[in-house]
Amino acid sequence: MENPKLKEFEIALGFTMDSFQLEACTAINNGLGVLVAAPTGAGKTVIAQYAIYLATRNSKDKVFYTTPMKALSNQKYSELKSEYGEHRVGLLTGDNNINSEAQIVVMTTEVLRNMLYEESTTLKNLRWVVMDEVHYLADRFRGAVWEEVIIHLPQEIKVISLSATVSNAEEFGEWLQEVRGNTKVVVSEHRPIPLTQHVYYLRELSTLFTDDSDKRMINPELVRILGSGYRSSQRAKDVYGRGKAKTRAVAKRNRFDRVEVIEALQRSNLLPVIYFVFSRAGCEQAATAMSRSGLVFTTADERKQIEEFVLQATANISSEDLWVLNFNPWFNDLRKGFATHHAGLIPLFKEIVEVLYQRKLIKIVFATETLALGINMPAKTVVIEKLEKYNGIAQVPITPGEYTQFTGRAGRRGIDTEGHSVIIWNEGMDINSVASLASKRTYPLNSSFRPSYNMAINLLAKFDRKKVIETLQLSFAQFEADRSVVSLANKVTSARESLRGYERSMACHLGDFSEYSRIRREISDLERQTRKQLDKGRTARLVEKIHNLREDMRHHPCHQCKEREQHARWGERYWKLKQEIKQIDSEISRRTNAISRRFDQLCNVLTNIGYLETADKDILITEQGEMLKGIYAERDLLISQALLRGIWQDLNFAEIAAISTLMVYEPRLNEPPIPRKITRNYQDAQAETFALWSELQGIEIEHKLPGTDVPSTELSFGMYRWASGDSLEDVLAECGLPAGDFVRWSKQVIDILDQIYGTGLLGNIPNQAIEAIRRGVVVLE
Repeated sequence: MENPKLKEFEIALGFTMDSFQLEACTAINNGLGVLVAAPTGAGKTVIAQYAIYLATRNSKDKVFYTTPMKALSNQKYSELKSEYGEHRVGLLTGDNNINSEAQIVVMTTEVLRNMLYEESTTLKNLRWVVMDEVHYLADRFRGAVWEEVIIHLPQEIKVISLSATVSNAEEFGEWLQEVRGNTKVVVSEHRPIPLTQHVYYLRELSTLFTDDSDKRMINPELVRILGSGYRSSQRAKDVYGRGKAKTRAVAKRNRFDRVEVIEALQRSNLLPVIYFVFSRAGCEQAATAMSRSGLVFTTADERKQIEEFVLQATANISSEDLWVLNFNPWFNDLRKGFATHHAGLIPLFKEIVEVLYQRKLIKIVFATETLALGINMPAKTVVIEKLEKYNGIAQVPITPGEYTQFTGRAGRRGIDTEGHSVIIWNEGMDINSVASLASKRTYPLNSSFRPSYNMAINLLAKFDRKKVIETLQLSFAQFEADRSVVSLANKVTSARESLRGYERSMACHLGDFSEYSRIRREISDLERQTRKQLDKGRTARLVEKIHNLREDMRHHPCHQCKEREQHARWGERYWKLKQEIKQIDSEISRRTNAISRRFDQLCNVLTNIGYLETADKDILITEQGEMLKGIYAERDLLISQALLRGIWQDLNFAEIAAISTLMVYEPRLNEPPIPRKITRNYQDAQAETFALWSELQGIEIEHKLPGTDVPSTELSFGMYRWASGDSLEDVLAECGLPAGDFVRWSKQVIDILDQIYGTGLLGNIPNQAIEAIRRGVVVLE
């Protein structure tokens, strides 16, 4: 039976909904939660729009729209505000608090988590929560927040989870069903815009797969040229013969030129393009090369539109700051129709690039991987320059999931009949590996959930220990562990059956052969130890023990058995399998209790420092521990202890800004330290903070916790100068950071200062620091 609300909604959309969209919206209409896993660009947001549509039909109902990033929240807020009006839409990101009691509120997932712990009145009348990019719960730094929200939301609130295509969507859906109740899982692997994949090699574009096969056969011509171990040098020999000079010449020819790649795409009518370069420096180098090439991709009218928009958007930036931000070269690139997009740019500049691209005024964007997540910037073509990237520690291959995210940008719905992806061929690639990566459309969603000190305190504030453990056991991490435990348990059951078979096979009519076999195995183990032993006294003791065991073996009844060696072979298998079973049992125990064990370790630390105390077999939060409830930072314990001990008590607003930087800043690998002395007062506080960190680290290690990384001082002097009113030019020169990075860290420092201000222990000083930091480029939106 056709639902009138859904039909009315579809008519308003102006297009016929896909079957997966109809299925999900029908489930919402029937009062269910949903998990929708579908490719990027498939139209998952239509499902979120339907929940918003239902909320707006009842003036009391609310809907929250959560995203993993502030940039995504800002973008979604702008979209919804345009559609539903400013009075109906709010935004909460930490940086912004706009119309928080609105009917539709966009927020980061952390904001919602904090609301749940604080039992905020803003949750009243909340009917639906949209969790966009829910696969982000796999993120090792912030992913746990998604699980906290899903677990703690009241049952009457329906969760609409939107995910990229993951291979274990059904498993994730089962977990949602277990935690949230009635949940419909809707999976679609259909790309609304077909994807044609290419390889760029020797200045030519070749399709990766044949067009006439659903089995994704590799293009035979590419296999001939690049497959079976062929590399660029091999191709050179095929084409030009075996001369070394000619081989080097072709290898040099295959050192691709980014401008040439763009020209090849333009000739094939494959613009606009998002060109992924996995480094900021690479993006800037590409833009510089484009600028020098003299190529222009815009018409006179398009250039005029770009000029008007950019000048209006940057009107509030001083000329001095524009110069520091390298505005003129950047503006000239925009006018020519190309730009960069990476974390080194200030948020306003990135937003300008996004808007101009969405308006089809910019044709080429050189971007780092951050662009692949969520931001609405579909292209006709996506270029992936390399199939490996730097993860902060080493160069690692990109995963099938990352590849899917990148290529998901290819194909503009309603504009293109197909999207295109281009892999730049590099020396050392293997065509079969490339094809395998490009063939996979799904990847597993794995939990990154780990209890933290703040989480432990907040849970204990609501529940007793038994209930907390039960709550933690609801995590997707534990669900996954339990699933793996079932597999391991089945393996143990099978192994124990084999063990009984080995026991029967080595049975001896003269005596207990398992005992005899144990002696033989112990002798072998001791002999191995003897060969590795350097201590003469220890060696002598081992030799004596071996001698005694050999005597026991010779006197054992089974030693006289004619089939002794045959029994012994079964005995070896028996003891080897028994050891394997022991290891699996240990692994089962480790996985089964991993979450609760970490919680207990955290509680032990918190008890040690006086934040918790035990009474009548329960755990109670002390007055000191209460303060930790409102501190959500990675170094929550260090911050709370520094405040309670009064280490930061005498700092002024610029000094507290600098010390707060220690709590958040993570330097890039091999970033050289910048030793700068601020004030004597500050240096004393910093020294005490480091001593406190060392003390807490010792307590954590004592309780078998890994501890937190040592705080970094590299940005503290720059933040001190910024809070003191110094110019952007001087501060950036001092700290050696791009403007975008400085803005990002400044906003994180503001978050920390806001939490410190909430404790009331430093009076109005943290608020003064916030006001001092919130100026210039830091507050531009």
